[in-house]
Amino acid sequence: MAVAAERVRAVLALAVLMPMLAGVPAGAFEPAVLESVVSVLPLWPGYGQGGQPGAPPGKEPEGTAVAIRAGGHLVTALHIVDKAEAITVRLADGRLRPAELLGRDQATDLAVLKIADDLPVPPFGPEPALGAPVCAVGNQFGLDLSVTCGVVSGLRRSGIGFNPIEDFIQTDAAVNPGASGGALIDGKGRLVGLLSAIFTKESDANIGVNFAVSLALVRRVADDLIDLGRVARAAPGMALEELSEAARRTTAGVRVAGLLPGGAAARAGLAVGDVITALAGRRVRKVSAAQAALNLHRPGETLEVALIRDGTPRTLAVTLPRGSGGSFPPER
Repeated sequence: MAVAAERVRAVLALAVLMPMLAGVPAGAFEPAVLESVVSVLPLWPGYGQGGQPGAPPGKEPEGTAVAIRAGGHLVTALHIVDKAEAITVRLADGRLRPAELLGRDQATDLAVLKIADDLPVPPFGPEPALGAPVCAVGNQFGLDLSVTCGVVSGLRRSGIGFNPIEDFIQTDAAVNPGASGGALIDGKGRLVGLLSAIFTKESDANIGVNFAVSLALVRRVADDLIDLGRVARAAPGMALEELSEAARRTTAGVRVAGLLPGGAAARAGLAVGDVITALAGRRVRKVSAAQAALNLHRPGETLEVALIRDGTPRTLAVTLPRGSGGSFPPER
């Protein structure tokens, strides 16, 4: 009897642990989040609606959007709506609403839509920890909103190749076509990212390597699109390059290859040959990571730059120019 009791206790313990082993504790998802997410139904000329047999011609595969600010402001993936002749969104309760494309940013593949309904904005969360439970909410395959859960597999991913500027959270939560522009939600029901891309080689189907734009970059871009109609960016006036394989045996970072005379970086004291190891507290291992760190900040802000010069660590402060500071990296 004692052995049988131990087996029962073991089975019960496993039942409790299974949701956590799967990535998300039981009851972690907050259904109220669905009220902040909509399906996006763009009308593209000459395209069939993917995954929807019998749909009339002229419709592109559906997508998703999330309320980002009060007043009906939604953020979505630009590739869903960039060529759309008209945009309709479907609310969580099934009602349809026309949407206006308020602003777009090609560099990050983000866009802001506006509708008449004032949807609740989900609470914003901090950058999640590696291995933390998260759920993806999106209109996968145009089947209406669905929820899939997993964990944070990677943070601050850049240079993946989807967009010129990338600051991704990687997750193994299942993501499929139609979910782009959807919400990545942490275990406390807070928005931490916007679903953006699927990493795959042979199809668009989920293989467990999926990417969401970090909330920090989403807010940075969306706020500017709403307030300014464009994204205000500033370059510090320096060209960066990857370190050689030999140099990477002793350090990790990016090398300053050139400086704009009189530019912000030159005025701050940077020199050609410096190896930048961190920007604004973010570790930098490649040029794309430096570009991501830079684009999280606005003109006028001051960034701390950690670098190595002639083998000696140094820290400098660079104030991003409000006007043109030279392209970053420079145009070729």
